[in-house]
Amino acid sequence: MTQAMASAEGSETPATRHAIDARDLRNALGCFSTGVTVITALAPDGRNVGLTANSFSSVSLNPPLVLWSLVKRSTSLTAFQDATHFAVNVLGRDQEHIASHFARTSADKFAGIDWIAGLGGAPLLNGVLAQFQCRNAFRHDGGDHMIFIGAVEAYCHGPGEPLLYSRGQYGSFLPGA
Repeated sequence: MTQAMASAEGSETPATRHAIDARDLRNALGCFSTGVTVITALAPDGRNVGLTANSFSSVSLNPPLVLWSLVKRSTSLTAFQDATHFAVNVLGRDQEHIASHFARTSADKFAGIDWIAGLGGAPLLNGVLAQFQCRNAFRHDGGDHMIFIGAVEAYCHGPGEPLLYSRGQYGSFLPGA
């Protein structure tokens, strides 16, 4: 049993708890499976920016709002903060190569990628499971991350299974398993 589990069971009080180990906390958070997205935007200087993120979530249906977060040390932070719009491209289970491509540092992440310009110029990746085109509505400080809230202005989706991420690995959903 980890230290955090002992605390949850009441064997420790808040006054006797030890500092949270960041690596162990990350491992615990990794037990929660998420979908995999590529967030894209057109920076004010005309550059396309994009990155793989699993921090995507719906916030509200009325008004339609979604969120995602970006670590503050990211070289793309300013571009996303200053963009008028961003797009959330939800990847299908056969698109792990796209997730890996956008997770790496590259001078031009869009080289060899099939895309079209969406609202505000945000790149929309072709062949993804779903897309949300969002106005960059709000930003909030979230510790070592910046939380972006987008007002959904357009969306689309199609059939297929999502690409999932859990415990540092990509996977897929097996219905009925």
